[in-house]
Amino acid sequence: MNNQFSRSQLLLGTDAMEKLKSARVAVFGIGGVGGYTAEALARCGVGQLDIVDDDKVSLTNLNRQIIALHSTLGMDKVDVMFNRLKDINPDIIVNRYKCFYLPETSDCFDFTQYSYVVDAVDTVAAKLDIIVRSKKLGIPVISAMGAGNKLSPAMLEVSDIYKTSVCPLARVMRTELRKRGVDSLKVVYSKEPPVKVNPENITYEPECSSRRSIPGSVSFVPSVAGLIIASEVIKDIAGINN
Repeated sequence: MNNQFSRSQLLLGTDAMEKLKSARVAVFGIGGVGGYTAEALARCGVGQLDIVDDDKVSLTNLNRQIIALHSTLGMDKVDVMFNRLKDINPDIIVNRYKCFYLPETSDCFDFTQYSYVVDAVDTVAAKLDIIVRSKKLGIPVISAMGAGNKLSPAMLEVSDIYKTSVCPLARVMRTELRKRGVDSLKVVYSKEPPVKVNPENITYEPECSSRRSIPGSVSFVPSVAGLIIASEVIKDIAGINN
């Protein structure tokens, strides 16, 4: 009998679909990357998702974030994502956390419950804490490196953090992870040199005015990064090797 996951089952198999249904994945950051990741996981049959973000949908999210519509402006991202995921799969369990992940808020999350962890947050401190906690517990984790100021989705690739190059964020993460004794980490990153943004083209939202610099972005790089991350999570949970 056909169901909404019949086409996925043709590729992945019955056993894999059961593994996905039983999985609980945490997606930290529901922005340009994490939003696409969360939706792809739901469409592939992951049974439970934890979505974590404290932002509201803003006007400048419209150019790249899957949950950003004129009808959702001003709404909490996790609420918009919750409604969208439940509309895709009414049976999915979605746990919402309206907060930014920080070392100070980490006690709100029981990492032992996760089958997989997705790091799609922006700050280095939060990324490091998510990764170190996951690694200590033996929870699979994948991390998004910088997608801002990039124009070529074809240059995105999956790699170990210690095999990355060019990406400024990956360089910082390599140094900090080495200090913390983390010897490997699956990441999605790009070797494309960041595009230089003309300061004359920058306009600031009120909530962003205190930031030193705001990266440029387009619809087709963060989304591809998010989908690549989702594909890695799905294949790892399902036990599918390329």
